[in-house]
Amino acid sequence: MVQYFIMQVSWKGQACFSVIAQRNKQEQVKLVIDPFDPSIGLKMPVLEADLVLSTHDHEDHNNVKAVKGPAGGAPFVITGPGEYEIKDISVRGIPSFHDEKEGKERGENTIYMIEAEGMRLCHLGDLGQSELTADQVSKIGNIDILFVPVGGVYTIDAKAATKIVSQIEPRIVIPMHYMLANLRFKLEKVDEFLKEMGVKNAEAQPKLAIKLRDFTSEETKVIVLQP
Repeated sequence: MVQYFIMQVSWKGQACFSVIAQRNKQEQVKLVIDPFDPSIGLKMPVLEADLVLSTHDHEDHNNVKAVKGPAGGAPFVITGPGEYEIKDISVRGIPSFHDEKEGKERGENTIYMIEAEGMRLCHLGDLGQSELTADQVSKIGNIDILFVPVGGVYTIDAKAATKIVSQIEPRIVIPMHYMLANLRFKLEKVDEFLKEMGVKNAEAQPKLAIKLRDFTSEETKVIVLQP
């Protein structure tokens, strides 16, 4: 597998992230996860990607048409479980549920494990399970960066998110899917999750730029990104 020298992660709001795996100044692979429809109250920026992932078919996660492909073409779109490899990026979609009743209330959700530039990322989408099954934990494996919903109501809340973090034990946790200005439905604020994780003075960063060698600690670090 190609080893990219840096990864850049930026948050666009809700559960939408842009991930750029860059090998050098000329060669890079772009991913977008869970692009949302502007009807939710947030502005969807113009994005371009080689690969687009959608965790489930709800308007705040499935606006794949809003993402342009490279050179005016169409991106490769993944919308469910399975194993994929595109431009040396490996993706595994793992089945999960959007609620605590095996999907009877809000349906199914796909957890994505992404391996790029020697790093392993996990996006939990709209996970509604209060804990992962042993099989899910095994399939997720060792994770460097975890994107976890923390806003409750439609997903797990701060306490459940903290429990999920302890199950996965990632090196970095990035909270998502919490209350933002202009969002047209009410979620909990990120503060509750930070409190549960024992984090104080978490100043939001505009983006995360990281190399594999930057992971020097075994302790889990929480990073809050600006939308």
